[in-house]
Amino acid sequence: MLSELKSIGVAGIKGKALSAIWTFPSIIFSALIIGWAAEAAQFLLSQGLALAILAWLQTLPEFAVEAVIAWEAGIDPEKVHLITANFTGSLRLLVGLAWPMIYFTAAFFRKKEPKDKRLVNIKLEGEHAVEVMGLLPPISYFVIIVLKGTLTLFDSAILVLMYVSYLSFLRKIPPQDQEKIEDAAKVPRKILKMKPIPRGLSITALFLIGGFWLYFVAHPFLYSMLALATLLGVSNFVFVQWVAPFLSEFPEKVTAFNWARTVRKAPMGLMNMVSSNINQWTVLVAMIPIVYSFSRGEVSVVHFDAHQKIEIFLTMAQSALGFVLLANMEFRWHEALGLFALWFAQFIFPEWREEITFIYIAWIVFELGLAGFGKKRLKVFGEFKLLAQKYVFKSIEPYH
Repeated sequence: MLSELKSIGVAGIKGKALSAIWTFPSIIFSALIIGWAAEAAQFLLSQGLALAILAWLQTLPEFAVEAVIAWEAGIDPEKVHLITANFTGSLRLLVGLAWPMIYFTAAFFRKKEPKDKRLVNIKLEGEHAVEVMGLLPPISYFVIIVLKGTLTLFDSAILVLMYVSYLSFLRKIPPQDQEKIEDAAKVPRKILKMKPIPRGLSITALFLIGGFWLYFVAHPFLYSMLALATLLGVSNFVFVQWVAPFLSEFPEKVTAFNWARTVRKAPMGLMNMVSSNINQWTVLVAMIPIVYSFSRGEVSVVHFDAHQKIEIFLTMAQSALGFVLLANMEFRWHEALGLFALWFAQFIFPEWREEITFIYIAWIVFELGLAGFGKKRLKVFGEFKLLAQKYVFKSIEPYH
């Protein structure tokens, strides 16, 4: 992508950069539309499934970027290292930047309330155990991928199967209680008060309009922002690992931060980010060897060198820590601050990869130690088991 931009010259790059004037507000508009659709849809199907649909639409730009990189890597072996740079950067941005920003946004707006100035934890609901637990299988499977040092079509099948199983579980969770409709934003609330057929058509229309608008504006938005980055002299690796993922994830951040403005919806905003994490650990990565094989014209294997393994292991350690921190079904201020500080450190000092990986692992061991000594409860396992019994195996009566 950078080479394509540079080939059009400075004047062409400036022209693309100026298109940000209309692409930036267009992206925000499309993100709000599909956000309204998801907020309304959670009362017709499970919130988790609504967020999974939302994550699919929001991460279309990220899938497009990764597909382009995988295709170019199939043509030019020198670009294979960029495959891991993009998806690891994207995942680390979600946990290290987006998760903390959700917390700080919620805390900021909570502090503006005159009746309550306390910093509060983001408390997850019982059904959010599905999203939190959804992080564990792909992260665990990546241990095998890193050890063998390759990404194959077989790995793609396993990762897709994990995601399908995750969606299948979410499909069995009931919708949100109707009394919570009054907490919804104005547009979703009006839609939910319609009769069933107009209501369903309106929600579908919002998803389609927002999704199509996002699809058509994502490419010019991405290139307008990348043109700005090029004018600023951003390096190729930093461009692929941080700039492109940040821009391609921008739509989901708009929606999630909008929800985080209220304490009641902050858990939904956080789960929007977690759902995107699961999406990228599974389907996004599964897409890579498929596109890579098509580009080469034969069944091919993506090989990782030592540097790429370190990048992946760092990303795994960060996401594993994120899982452990959310396992008590809360997200606290010091956890948000710690995740952000470690992400910012690796952004400023990329040569600290091994040291920061060690800190992530040490933090995980510390949290598990607290749980082992009864100082912390890993509630997610009990909540997940309860949900499985009630809605999947139906061994006991569902509750609300």
